[in-house]
Amino acid sequence: MSTKHTSQASQLFNEACNGIKRHIQQAKFSQAIALCHQQLAGDLSNDNRIEILYLLVVAQRLNGDLSEALESNKTLLEANTKHARAWQENGYLYLALRETQLAAQSFYQATQLNPALLASWRALLPLYQQQENAKAVAISEAQIDYLAGLPNAVLGAKDLMYEGNLHSADKVCRQFLQANKHHPEAMLLLAEIGIQLKVYGEAEFILSSCLALYPEHKTAGITYLQLLAKMAKFAEAKALADKLLVASADNVVLLCAKASAMVGLGDVDEAIDIYQRLLKVNDDQPGIQLLLGHALKAMGDLPAAISAYQRAYQYKPEFGDAYWSLANTKTYRFSDDELLAMEQRVAQEGMGLDDKVHLHFALGQSLEDRHSFDAAFSHYAKGNLLKQQQINYNPEVFERQVAKQIETCQPELFARLKAAGEPSTDPIFIVGLPRAGSTLLEQILASHSQVDGTMELHDILGLASKLQGQKNQYPQILSELDESYFVRFGQKFLQDTRVYRQGARYFIDKMPNNFLHIGLIKLILPNAKVIDARREPMACCFSGFKQLFGDGQEFSYGLENIGRYYRAYEQLMAHWDTVLPGFVLRVQHETLIDDLQGQVKRILDFCALPFEQPCIDFHKTERAIKTPSSEQVRQPIYRSGMEQWKHFETHLLPLKKVLSES
Repeated sequence: MSTKHTSQASQLFNEACNGIKRHIQQAKFSQAIALCHQQLAGDLSNDNRIEILYLLVVAQRLNGDLSEALESNKTLLEANTKHARAWQENGYLYLALRETQLAAQSFYQATQLNPALLASWRALLPLYQQQENAKAVAISEAQIDYLAGLPNAVLGAKDLMYEGNLHSADKVCRQFLQANKHHPEAMLLLAEIGIQLKVYGEAEFILSSCLALYPEHKTAGITYLQLLAKMAKFAEAKALADKLLVASADNVVLLCAKASAMVGLGDVDEAIDIYQRLLKVNDDQPGIQLLLGHALKAMGDLPAAISAYQRAYQYKPEFGDAYWSLANTKTYRFSDDELLAMEQRVAQEGMGLDDKVHLHFALGQSLEDRHSFDAAFSHYAKGNLLKQQQINYNPEVFERQVAKQIETCQPELFARLKAAGEPSTDPIFIVGLPRAGSTLLEQILASHSQVDGTMELHDILGLASKLQGQKNQYPQILSELDESYFVRFGQKFLQDTRVYRQGARYFIDKMPNNFLHIGLIKLILPNAKVIDARREPMACCFSGFKQLFGDGQEFSYGLENIGRYYRAYEQLMAHWDTVLPGFVLRVQHETLIDDLQGQVKRILDFCALPFEQPCIDFHKTERAIKTPSSEQVRQPIYRSGMEQWKHFETHLLPLKKVLSES
């Protein structure tokens, strides 16, 4: 369809929507319903169909057609489970039908998806009062007071943000701040929008400015802590937590933020001590039980981690993350009773979306362990579909990024800037796709006396994000920068990552996504080593598809998307081989398993390291490991995972098709 025809179709649809809204405003509900059905009979995009369905539900409810409205809303929520106003409509409908429990669940779900829905909070308050739920009443009253006290523009921008209209929210918020320069809630909101847009540098500046102006603003402080954790700036996060704790020494959120930062810094024992002290005061804190489990797992104390995860779901039976964390140990086996409880929970109406996603992935892993492969795939597919709806990943964006890297990072760029960077040989980067064996390579190298294992460091990604800015100027800007920038970037990387080192000559940065930025790495750290962890495509992609990642890796929640990502990765790695010959060592996971000693010697030679036997006996090395493969690399080499995907082969045709395309 031409641009002209697309524009005309969009205009006609907008006119139809406005007509339906006018009929609703004029209480002409039957006419509005008829117009909705007329539109739904046509050829609509998914987003347009959802918009018309929502208007239909509103018109049917106001017309008194409650059963029809519930049915229409069911169709809407099947198309978009996170439509907050559809959940709000469910609340109104159940309220009209005197189904107060279902009404409360629906309004609650609406507020979870869009905490700025003042109408849902106001509807919840009397329902909680009837239930004599004092804690929920207090939360609702506080939220109503907070939202009602916001300027209309800020409340509107907040609503837009939660509805996913980030650029509109950003525009409204900036316009308000032009007239109200240092309004704390508007500053906080602009930072929150920036975080969702992944403009982390700007969000960090806004939050630090907000706290400088309003040091007592607890929400700004907590949001800043969350951002620092997301950026893996754990030293800064710990320092900020300590500063905020001076005024609120017993604040559980701040103490947990400090403990999480300490886990990031490798001070896991002290973090565990904080969690245990908090639980000694009150054991019924499932979120802290979960965090304790993560810290214990990182330390290798799996039995204690399992106990913490089990306590988490015992205190909160719908806590999907607790079940997933058990499944994600890769060694835990669920009992029949646990499996039945998960299946019952995931089927419940009104179940929180995040809990449902976690439960589907946990059920997939559990059923795969029981060799019920078709049932397992059904849950993996449902979990991935729900996750896709949350993130709206577009594979073309990444493919354009790869194309820009190839276009910009040509031999003449590296020839011109070959002496521009910091000459240190300290860093060893391990890149590739998640679930490709990078944790195993890290464990092998970290078992060497001259190498520190750290974690998936965010520093290269952060630098790339800053260079990108809001004008999409990275990587093109690399050819325009003054040469002096590159050595400074390299020095800053070494300075900022020093906190994660333990004093060895070399250290590892295991952020897999750094493969996109190998050109940048070469320019700022020309003597660094880069190792590409490569795994057979079907095995790698399926392993990623069935893994629920804590953050990022949005490409992994769809078979076609992950296949396209893998192909783009292969294309880019081939480019680096051409323009930077010898800079990257490729280690094939399957070859490593077949010839451990030979591949270890090859890796050590590449890194200019003498052979040491602990690298072969890597599973005996004691260190904190925070990735999903933590328990697997504490065991000797095993082959069982190499062909797991073949049990699911009939379900993986979309992936196989993408990977086989030339």
